[in-house]
Amino acid sequence: MAFAPMGPEASFFEVLDRHRESLLAALRRGGQEPPSGGSRVASSSEVLVSIENIIQDIITSLARNEAPAFTIDNRSSWENIKFEDSVGLQMVSHCTTRKIKSDSPKSVKKFALILKILSMIYKLVQSNTYATKRDIYYTDSQLFGNQTVVDNIINDISCMLKVSRRSLHILSTSKGLIAGNLRYIEEDGTKVNCTCGATAVAVPSNIQGIRNLVTDAKFVLIVEKDATFQRLLDDNFCNKLSPCIMITGKGVPDLNTRLLVKKLWDTFHVPVFTLVDADPHGIEIMCIYKYGSMSMSFEARHLTVPAIRWLGLLPSDLKRLNVPKDSLIPLTNRDQMKLDSILRRPYVTCQPFWRKEMEIMADSKMKAEIQALTFLSSDYLSRVYLPNKLKFGGWI
Repeated sequence: MAFAPMGPEASFFEVLDRHRESLLAALRRGGQEPPSGGSRVASSSEVLVSIENIIQDIITSLARNEAPAFTIDNRSSWENIKFEDSVGLQMVSHCTTRKIKSDSPKSVKKFALILKILSMIYKLVQSNTYATKRDIYYTDSQLFGNQTVVDNIINDISCMLKVSRRSLHILSTSKGLIAGNLRYIEEDGTKVNCTCGATAVAVPSNIQGIRNLVTDAKFVLIVEKDATFQRLLDDNFCNKLSPCIMITGKGVPDLNTRLLVKKLWDTFHVPVFTLVDADPHGIEIMCIYKYGSMSMSFEARHLTVPAIRWLGLLPSDLKRLNVPKDSLIPLTNRDQMKLDSILRRPYVTCQPFWRKEMEIMADSKMKAEIQALTFLSSDYLSRVYLPNKLKFGGWI
């Protein structure tokens, strides 16, 4: 029998509502009047012209008896990255580049593969059809060798043409899930209702194409791990704290999950929180949602949501809740290196509370998974921890 979940009393959301007002005020101060409607996407004609210009450059080089080369921004150096609190990590306008030469034994194959995928993209855009990265790989799996080669070349092309990846008519297969108070229509007209039940809805593969998004959600909760997400579904969390939206990228988020979080923020401007393990890997994943990554910094404005807040699991929560030592896990050398790396990143300077939490972790040399809270009770996370955090503003 269908019913509208009641959720907690209105007073439960008072702190959340005040938080949303402060986020909206910050947007207005920054000159961004909500709703912004998202980032601009390059038109098909612009993409086609950009590819034609590249091919023309190759022809010109050949006419001069010169070896053609692709010039691509270097996406693997922090020297090419700048940080803005309102955007996150983005590439500097005059960054160092690398050349993919057609006459170099080291790069000739990559040059040929870029040319091949450019040709495929041109046909896709021209015919207004779409393909997944997987589709492209299987057009000649022996030539490409593995999927990662295709993924990296598509990112290089997106960076080289200065357009978002979805403007290339290439889609990623989604691995993320969404549940809660959200309805929308997909590009093909399919009506989707994410109302929280025992199962969740797969994140769409074409976020740009979804329209008529409707929600009354008071907050969006990004859950790091699928196991935690499923446990919250089983505990009926979305209905108990209705109206809300829950999303998981099942670990490191794919592009579509990040695009959906960005679209929800741009469309509704409701508070977005993360629930991650109290370990360096969880913090890294939260940072990707909030500030982006070095490798995708050229698309930062399409992907990042700097308004995201860290709800849990905080390292300081472990002591506050008296989580026993046998529920904690010692940091490995790899964990320590990851933590040190995050602490050196430019955005940590404007997040003193985050730094303090990471220093607590570094000093204790211990980490914890969200499941560590089950020592209190099997449903402590959904029944006590999250409701208290959301009601009393326990985020940073």
